[in-house]
Amino acid sequence: MLLLDAPLFVTWFQCVVTVALCFGLSWLGKRFPSYISFPTMTLDQKISREVLPLSIVFVAMIAFNNLCLKYVGVSFYYVGRSLTTVFNVICSYLILGKTTSYRACACCLLIIGGFFLGVDQEDASGSLSVIGVVYGVLASLMVALNAIYTQRSLGVVGDSIWRLTMYNNLNACVLFLPLMLFNKELGEVMYFPHLFSPWFWTLMTISGVFGFMMGYVTGWQIQATSPLTHNISGTAKAAAQTVMAVIWWTEIKTAMWWVSNFVVLFGSALYTYVKGQELKASLPTVTSLPSDRRPLMSTKTSELDDDDDSNIFIIMFVNT
Repeated sequence: MLLLDAPLFVTWFQCVVTVALCFGLSWLGKRFPSYISFPTMTLDQKISREVLPLSIVFVAMIAFNNLCLKYVGVSFYYVGRSLTTVFNVICSYLILGKTTSYRACACCLLIIGGFFLGVDQEDASGSLSVIGVVYGVLASLMVALNAIYTQRSLGVVGDSIWRLTMYNNLNACVLFLPLMLFNKELGEVMYFPHLFSPWFWTLMTISGVFGFMMGYVTGWQIQATSPLTHNISGTAKAAAQTVMAVIWWTEIKTAMWWVSNFVVLFGSALYTYVKGQELKASLPTVTSLPSDRRPLMSTKTSELDDDDDSNIFIIMFVNT
């Protein structure tokens, strides 16, 4: 079996593959413009420096995610990382100056209650890792900060998801190197028995390609809808992941443990509903126009940008 205990190295290689694919597709787009449409990729130190704050937060987010998964089970990972919505609200207020309604804050309190109930049940089962929970909370905070810095960085690259992906992953390739050294992963890689196995590098490359594809789909989803919609799909994915993990590992969980997961999921869904209602109430009343004044093409307003959480983008260019 290919068991390599070097998660940061795997993520670093995924970043390398992503950068290589961006430049490769850019070259193909120039050679075959009729078949491939891809923005031109160039290296600009100024842009790289402006994207650097996002890259630092992104690398921290990936690192804390991996460390959380190292110390907690996949089934508890959902609860351990459930405070993302709460930190979104806090960071939006502290950094962006955006307030949140009392009803939405009440939903956040419900999520926090589910989080502590889950921690209590994990402790009761004897499998609680305090350091794993701390890493999960820090990962949730980094996701919220990543959202804010992503929004600021999109303007730097002309709102191009591909260019932001390239610069973010290029910076991450450098930032991951000292972390791998500090985590003693370079020695782990050097002495890995399958280091020169073609099958190992084939699997690594495939994981990099999937990371590249997930980064684009995530960015496209956020750009086409809103960060709030992305959070909804992320919450649904995490809930499904929890169920599959319990089934896969044939774990036995108490009723209260399942209640904690339901409370977190219900609180997140209720938060989404409340924000959706507030968004609908804030929309101006549109009266029907005479037929000669109506636009020839229908206009669609995506979920608003100033109210709500749409000033927050959460982009995870690598499968975490």
